[in-house]
Amino acid sequence: MAKQIYTKYEMAKYLRKEVLPTALCPGCGGGTVLNAFANAIDQLKIDPRDLVVVSGIGCSAWIASPYFLADTLHTTHGRAIAFATGVKVGLPDKKVVVISGDGDLAGIGGNHLIHAARRNIDITVILVNNFIYGMTGGQVAPTTPFGAITTTTPYRNIEHPLKIAETVASAGASYVARWTTFHVYQLIESIKKALTVKGFSLVEVVSQCPVQFGRRNRMKTPAEMLRWFSKNSIPISKAKNMSPEELEGKIIIGEFVSREKPEFTEELNKLIDEVAQYYSLGGEDAD
Repeated sequence: MAKQIYTKYEMAKYLRKEVLPTALCPGCGGGTVLNAFANAIDQLKIDPRDLVVVSGIGCSAWIASPYFLADTLHTTHGRAIAFATGVKVGLPDKKVVVISGDGDLAGIGGNHLIHAARRNIDITVILVNNFIYGMTGGQVAPTTPFGAITTTTPYRNIEHPLKIAETVASAGASYVARWTTFHVYQLIESIKKALTVKGFSLVEVVSQCPVQFGRRNRMKTPAEMLRWFSKNSIPISKAKNMSPEELEGKIIIGEFVSREKPEFTEELNKLIDEVAQYYSLGGEDAD
C-alpha cells in the first residue's frame, strides 16, 4: 500500500507522492529546479499527459525521474538527448523535455548536446550545472571553475570551465538562457519561454551542491552558495561591456539567444512528404 503524503504545496499535483520525500541531499538546488519546472508547467497549463520528460544519470537526473508525475525515461549516462531526439521524431506532437546535470549532458553527453542544438530539434533541455560530479564522489567536471577544489583536483583545478550556454547558442539553438537557483522567478519565466519556443531550447541552471562542491570551496551551507551566486552573477547586458579579466569567475545570466529558425522535425516530415509524393507519381518515370 502506497504511503500517503499530505501537503499544502500547490505543485504537489505534479509530483509522484509515493516516492517523497526526495533522496536529494539537504540544501541541494535540485528541489528548486523541480519547483521551477512544475510552476512553469502549471502557469502554461500544459497537461502532463502531453509531456515526455527524459533524464540521464546523476543527481539532477532524479529531478524528472522519479519525482515528476509524467511519462519519463531514465536513460543511460550521457544519452538523454539522444533518447529525447528519438521520442520527438516518433511523437512530434509531444512536448519533450530533458532534465539532467552538467556531467551527464555537457560531459559524456556533450556531443549529443551540441548536435541537437545544431539540428534545432524541438526539445527543451534544462541543464543543472553544479560544477561537479556530485553523485560519484565530487570529481572535477567540465564545468568546474578555474581554481576550485574537487576530489580529483585537491590542490586546485587548472582547467577553465566549458561555457555551456554560449556553446549551445553558437551551435544553433533557437533559445538559450542561463540563471542560477538564486534567480527563481527569472528561471521560471525562462523555462516557460523555452517550452513554447519552436526549436531546440536550453536553460542552464547554475545550482548549489553544498555537500560535494561547497564544503571543499569554503561554502559549507546552501545559503553561502546562494549568496555567492547573487554576488557573482552578471547580467548579459552588462557583461557585453566587460573585459575577459573582469568576467573571470563571474556567472553571466540572462537570455543569450531567442530566434526563429527551421526546426528539425518539421523539416524531416516535409522531406518524407516530398519523397512520398515523388514516388506516388512514379518517381523517375514521372519526369
